[in-house]
Amino acid sequence: HVGLTSIMLRGKKFAKKTRKGAVVNVHQEHYLRDDIFCEIQGCTKCHHAKGKLQAETILIPDTNVVLHQLDVLEHKSITNVVLCSTVMDEVKHRSLASYNRIRTLITNEEKRFLGFANEHNRETYIEANPGESPNDRNDRAIRVCAAWYQEHAKNISESSNVILLTNDAGNLKLATEAGIACYTVHEWARRFAPAPEVVDLLSHASDAYENAMIKEDEVDHFTAHLGEKELQVGFKTKKFVQGVLRVSRDNTQEAFVKPRGSEDEPIFVPGINMNRAVDGDVVAVQLLGKADWCRPSGMIERNETTRLVIEGNQEEEDVIANESEPIPTGRVIGIVRRRWRPYCGIILNDVDQANSKHHLLFRSKEKTLPQIRIKSQTPEALAGQQLVVCIDGWPQNSKYPVGHYVRTLGPIGDVDTETEVVLLEHAVPFEAFSKGVLSCLPEPSWRVADQDLSRREDLRHLDVCSIDPPGCTDIDDALHVVDLPNGNYEVGVHIADVSHFVTPDTALDEEAQARATTTYMVQRAYHMLPRMLCEQLCSLTANEDRYAFSVIWELDPTGKRVNEWFGRSVINSCGKLAYGHAQAIIDEPTKDWNAETFPELFGHQGEDVKADILGLHSIAQCLRKARYDNGALRLDKTKLAFRLDEAQNPTECFAYVQREANQLVEEFMLLANQSVAQHIYKHFPGMALLRRHPRPLERRLKEVADRYDHSGLQLETESSKAVAMSIRRYQASEADPAKVQVLQLLLTTPMQLAQYCATGDELLDEEDYAHYALSMPLYTHFTSPIRRYADLLVHRLLAASLTQEQLPYEHDDVAAIANTCNERKEAAKRAQDASSTLFMYVYVHQHGPFHEEAIVYRVLDQSCDVLVVRLGIEVRLYADKQGAESYEYDESAQILRLKFVEPQGEIVKELGFLTKHRITLATELIKGKYVFKPRLLIEETSEEAKATAAAVTASCDIAVGVDEAD
Repeated sequence: HVGLTSIMLRGKKFAKKTRKGAVVNVHQEHYLRDDIFCEIQGCTKCHHAKGKLQAETILIPDTNVVLHQLDVLEHKSITNVVLCSTVMDEVKHRSLASYNRIRTLITNEEKRFLGFANEHNRETYIEANPGESPNDRNDRAIRVCAAWYQEHAKNISESSNVILLTNDAGNLKLATEAGIACYTVHEWARRFAPAPEVVDLLSHASDAYENAMIKEDEVDHFTAHLGEKELQVGFKTKKFVQGVLRVSRDNTQEAFVKPRGSEDEPIFVPGINMNRAVDGDVVAVQLLGKADWCRPSGMIERNETTRLVIEGNQEEEDVIANESEPIPTGRVIGIVRRRWRPYCGIILNDVDQANSKHHLLFRSKEKTLPQIRIKSQTPEALAGQQLVVCIDGWPQNSKYPVGHYVRTLGPIGDVDTETEVVLLEHAVPFEAFSKGVLSCLPEPSWRVADQDLSRREDLRHLDVCSIDPPGCTDIDDALHVVDLPNGNYEVGVHIADVSHFVTPDTALDEEAQARATTTYMVQRAYHMLPRMLCEQLCSLTANEDRYAFSVIWELDPTGKRVNEWFGRSVINSCGKLAYGHAQAIIDEPTKDWNAETFPELFGHQGEDVKADILGLHSIAQCLRKARYDNGALRLDKTKLAFRLDEAQNPTECFAYVQREANQLVEEFMLLANQSVAQHIYKHFPGMALLRRHPRPLERRLKEVADRYDHSGLQLETESSKAVAMSIRRYQASEADPAKVQVLQLLLTTPMQLAQYCATGDELLDEEDYAHYALSMPLYTHFTSPIRRYADLLVHRLLAASLTQEQLPYEHDDVAAIANTCNERKEAAKRAQDASSTLFMYVYVHQHGPFHEEAIVYRVLDQSCDVLVVRLGIEVRLYADKQGAESYEYDESAQILRLKFVEPQGEIVKELGFLTKHRITLATELIKGKYVFKPRLLIEETSEEAKATAAAVTASCDIAVGVDEAD
């Protein structure tokens, strides 16, 4: 550009503390330029014909519009938008998630969003006036930018418009007085929006709540929330307690708050005491006096669908609901942080009953959320659809929170739509990786480099092989074993060296950290890393040189560690075995290796691999016995598996079966994780990433012990070893495996979740790092870096301990990553369970109904929970949905009696703890929605019995121990 000049406006000096605590002097210079163009096509003032913006209507939103109306800006009809750097800087400071969304808009060429550096343009930069607040100065800077664009646009065409969007009354008044076309975003949308549905996307401003509510919503029982300063004083004086509100899934009028940084029991928050907080919000709770304590009602809210639990822990509140004594009770007096997000769900209103203002009630898929009041210009288009809705606020005088429509996902009941609902509800990232992330990848032709071999142990001569589920493509681990002359064994666990490809402070690393885990839905996996890494370059594919991080031990014949070695290596797997292959060798040690039964091997003989498998199996069984003798518990539940046809419809449903081949791999993964945990804690006692599992909540464990006592079994609860010994005694004496299965299921109810943590936390003592279920004082995750970010971080810690290299982390960094991994792991698990539930419904609808044996494990006054023995799923049976003439609850005996009148006479079914019954599993498709309807089976015909027998003999696969026993 002719006449280009750059002028340093000013220099600023200040002191800054680094993450390591050092103080450095910073000299910051602010440059102004005159080569920052308006980017309007054909602008003669800029002499820059090729621009991103068209000479038509140009929108310039202020900061609050960007923060609160992003759904509007993201609509496909909204184009030609200028985002001032003043706005972008404020948004980045206040909401990184919103900032990332606007960065995505800017990179989308079709949207024509321009990030304009007004703070560095010589004609648009302004200094703050004396006494002017930062907010007022920034509003003025946006107005100056809008006036500058208006001048450039009018220079091209008198019909060109520049519109400033702001909901700030003061900013609106000053812009209008300055001759700038300016509207509130709501007025602009109603008058000028390029598509009518844009109005539905509007987030309601605080002064417009009354326009979004109807008279029937008005209430007066909520209290005002305290301000931030009052809350902080209350926290310091311990007058208030901070924690996350968790609403009961059985009764959404009851919630619990676990005090932050404490092992204390959760505080009960009933009914209106929730005071407009929703599930997941970080809240301030005031504990009530003991005279005002109460107990959970034990009431179960009715749902139009019956609860089905595929896998995972029961909700904490399920056990609390049986409380007989009042428990600590409190009320929400303030909101520390809202955890609102986009919610998926459906419209409750009949479209023809919607009032003239199109007020609608939205019910979220997340049952713990209250209904949300929204408005729509086209309510008929929303009927029968799964929608996405956001909450804008919850006024003190409103029965419901107020929100706005975001988008339509698809028809209710459609499997693809329902899967997207699951992904969105659990915030599972499923978008394609960005160009910035993909640019971090090596070339597809990547090969092991000679210069790297000098820094790695070359183990390509070893007989290394992998054992995984059939069809596995992201192979994390491989094993080898060598007989030593002294009678001991050299055993190696080799883990994909993902840290070689994913380095800190890159777009790839940031994306992996944000995703934190791979999520496995029934029909596909949503990977943490791009496929080039997880399925190709990192995956320990047979007959390919691959980088690994290896742990090699010398073990005596009992599996006791004699010594160990950690290091980076290069390996070449001789074969990719499935669990079935390894199991076949274990089952028939004398069976010859043949190409029809076993996979192709490279560089090694089948008989050698057979000997290795048998040797590893022998050692693994010793390790397993030693673990259980030390008090380890097996708490994982049965996992469902499906076979799908080409159209992704389920053709079979069955329970995984864990066999010795799974145990072989699991034991060495556990040993590797334990060894690495001990090593990194020794070297980084103030910032090692560990996997801790707290002791179960004592009161709830006692309740389970009482339930055991009802069955004539004494449950010792002093330690995990005492619990394990009690279970073994029962297993030895009980011939019915279904009863053993139920009692093991009950043990999961008092258990707390295992979590990642950073050592050095002042709230945790060293004994708090222990893993209760595994009965290990130190444990971590090292063996799955392809699918878990926590493992990748552990690899970096291990590498630093071996080379003394500088780590880009401090304790707080590791703690923050641990929190992210905890949140994402739990969300992924819930998504996986929801996916299994969906496919279970579809399978039963398409191939059922099925008659199954079930055993009662929980009795309530109007329902009971049963375990379906063959599938390992938990089902709730409501008494009034069983077709009974009448029913009654015997509280003293804890039995629910149902009376049926059949042609052959009266039949009474007694549903008591550990009683067995036949039930029917059926699913109906009602208004496009799968509704699960299990029923007690009164009588079963011979044809029905044969159908059940056929279902039971359906083929089963071998289980995958993906969570390594925790």
